[in-house]
Amino acid sequence: MISPNSSSTPPIKPKKVVIGMSGGVDSSVAAWMLKEQGYEVIGLFMKNWEDDDNDEYCSARQDWLDVVSVADLIGIDVEAVNFAAEYRERVFADFLREYAAGRTPNPDVLCNAEIKFKAFLDHAMSLGADAIATGHYARVRHQAGKVQLLKAVDASKDQSYFLHRLTQTQLSNVLFPLGEIPKIEVRQIAEKIGLPNARKKDSTGICFIGERPFREFLNRYLPTTPGPIKTPEGKTVGEHMGLAFFTLGQRKGIGLGGSQDGNGDAWYVARKDIPNNTLYVAQGHEHPWLLANKLEAIDASWVAGSAPVSGKYSAKTRYRQVDSACEIVAGGEGPQSFELSFPQAQWAVTPGQSAVLYDGDICLGGGIISA
Repeated sequence: MISPNSSSTPPIKPKKVVIGMSGGVDSSVAAWMLKEQGYEVIGLFMKNWEDDDNDEYCSARQDWLDVVSVADLIGIDVEAVNFAAEYRERVFADFLREYAAGRTPNPDVLCNAEIKFKAFLDHAMSLGADAIATGHYARVRHQAGKVQLLKAVDASKDQSYFLHRLTQTQLSNVLFPLGEIPKIEVRQIAEKIGLPNARKKDSTGICFIGERPFREFLNRYLPTTPGPIKTPEGKTVGEHMGLAFFTLGQRKGIGLGGSQDGNGDAWYVARKDIPNNTLYVAQGHEHPWLLANKLEAIDASWVAGSAPVSGKYSAKTRYRQVDSACEIVAGGEGPQSFELSFPQAQWAVTPGQSAVLYDGDICLGGGIISA
């Protein structure tokens, strides 16, 4: 049976593991793997959102039923815990502040650091757990008294980007059973052992938004503040409903029809002028306003506890992006900031998103893009 983590495992094998179970196939197979490896496993279902519990887009009730069915099949105890108050205070409030300021945050990053590996970890330890586990595709490696966060073997499913804010303390108590196996094998295991959710569709999007139209959801919480849409040349070509509803690189939903100058290229959101409430759009995927060879990041968080030395690494400026060669200037404008430069221009570098640094398969940490 495959080890839950990479080649180097903790010196003392945990006995009691509490695993976060979402009702999806990944965490279900992860729970089964741990049980097969001899751990005492307890499943924990986290409810993090309550605003529209009966809404067509909220699947919490069905997810809980799936968790119970899986737990019964594999023979483990399971309980539910409500972290909705913590989520609203620690994650959703920040999400709204960032959008109101015209940035595009990634709440899944903050959710992992504040809920899944803090509130959940604390609760699991109160149950007497030796470690926690999740169905994330990532690995940890214990080496020379430190814990490293590594990419998953299945590069197409790697989720280290979302986990880059985890600390040494958090990672030292975590197992990622799926880190060494490809997603296709996870589905095969689920089918083979007869999991009731073996063919359940993977969840997409932000956890509390689900599959709902994003603009419709955001409009519940943020006011519309119309303003002009302009081209880089200063020509007004339309009106936007509020800068919060747009993100750099966005092509659909801008509200502009055909070409304004006859060249037929698509329109992209290129800049946001916050003080003047102006949205700038440009035509063509490779417009200069959409390309950047450097970025600044703030609120840095480093897995090792300190910033890496200045030098050449690789980075992602958004999830699903291929790693890009870069050079870091640690420190930037302060101890919690840094700068990255790229030999190859990066497309639609977006304030509010995370810039995550890698040294090969090792996720070093990162920060929030500010410029």
